[in-house]
Amino acid sequence: MRKLNFFLIFIILLSLGACRSESETPAEITETVLKTGKLSGKVMSQNGSKPIGGASVFTFDDKYKIYYTTSDADGNFTLEAPVGDHTIHIQTGDGSNFRTQISATVKNNETVNLNANQTKLNQVAKIAYVKGSYDKIEDIIQTLGYTATEITNTDLANINSIAQYDIIFLNCGSRNHTVNQSLFPAIDANLATFVANGGSIYASDWDVAYLVGGTNNTTSCAPAGGFVPDAKLCSTNTGSSGIVPATVSNAGLATALGFNTLNIDFDLGAWQRIINYDPAYWEVLVKTPANEALMIRTNHFAATGIPTTPIGNAPNTAFTTVCITLPGNIQISLSVPTVTVPFLVALGATVGPCSGSANSGYIYYTSFHNHATGNIGNAGVILQYVILNL
Repeated sequence: MRKLNFFLIFIILLSLGACRSESETPAEITETVLKTGKLSGKVMSQNGSKPIGGASVFTFDDKYKIYYTTSDADGNFTLEAPVGDHTIHIQTGDGSNFRTQISATVKNNETVNLNANQTKLNQVAKIAYVKGSYDKIEDIIQTLGYTATEITNTDLANINSIAQYDIIFLNCGSRNHTVNQSLFPAIDANLATFVANGGSIYASDWDVAYLVGGTNNTTSCAPAGGFVPDAKLCSTNTGSSGIVPATVSNAGLATALGFNTLNIDFDLGAWQRIINYDPAYWEVLVKTPANEALMIRTNHFAATGIPTTPIGNAPNTAFTTVCITLPGNIQISLSVPTVTVPFLVALGATVGPCSGSANSGYIYYTSFHNHATGNIGNAGVILQYVILNL
C-alpha cells in the first residue's frame, strides 16, 4: 500500500511539471549597474588669483567608498562619482590647514561644471611669520589671498604665544643672533614642542640655524643649539652666487607645478648648502643634477620629554587626519569629518598620516627663498606649494 502511495505522488508531481507553460522561465538575476556622472572645476586660491595644482578632490558614497582625483598644474580637475547629492572635499597637504567643502549633485552620464567661487581653497590654519632681512614669504601668502600674523623672536621664546598658530614661517635673516642670543635656548625648546605636537615650520636659507643651531646662519656641522638632531642634517653657508640648475624630484610636486626642471638664481653668496642629511628622515623635493639637496621636508620629528601641548587647530575635533589606500596601493593622507572615521576605519583606513611620526608636524627647508626684492628664478611657485602643503 505504501509503495502505491509513493507511486501516485510521483505521477501527480510529474503531471504538474508537464502542465507548466513553456513561457515560464526561472527568475533571472540581474546586476545593478552603478550610475555615475562627473564634476569638473578649477581649484583657485582664496582670492581667485592663482590656480592650485596638486589639490586633492574627493567624495564618498553612502557606503563610504572614496572617489578621488587631483587638480593639474592649472588647477583643473574632473571627478567621477555616483549619481546623487554629495559633499565634495578640496584640500592641499593632508587637509588640516587648507580645505573647502561644497555640496554638489552628480547627474547620470553628465558633466556638471562647478562655479569657480565654489572651488576656492579656504585657509583654516592660523599662520605666523618672523620678518627676515633677505626673504618675504609673507608676500606670497598675501598674493594668494591668505593671511599671516607677524611675530618676533620674543614670541618664539614664549610657547603660549606660538601655540595658537598652526604654521610658522621663518624668513632668512630673521634671527639677529647678537640681540636675541639669550632667547635661543627657549626658542629651541619651544620649536621642538611646536613641531612634536603637530605644528609645521618652514625655514629658508640662513634660518636653517633655527633647526640645527648656529648664530645668524650655520657655518659648520653640529653647532650649538637648534632642535633637529645633528645626525639628521648638516648645512654650511658655503654656497656661491650664480644660476643653479635644479630638478624637481618629488612626483607630486612636479605634477602640481607642471614642470620638473628649473634654474634657481642664487643672487647672494654664502647661501646654506645642505652638506648631508639622513634620507630616512628627510624627503628630497628639489635637487641639483649632482644630487645635492636644495629642498627637503620631514614629518618624522620626535623627541623624549616633550610636553603635550595643544597647537593651533589641534583642539578642533570636527576633522581627523586619516590614511586611505586607493586602487594601485596608493596611500593618501586626508582630513575627513570625524563622524566618518569609524566607517572609514572599517573599510581599512587608519587614523593618522600615512607616514612619519603620528603627532609630528612638517618641517620644510629650502636653501633658496623668496628674495625681498622679488622671486629668484621661478622658485616662487615652489614656495607657493610649500605654503599650501605644510
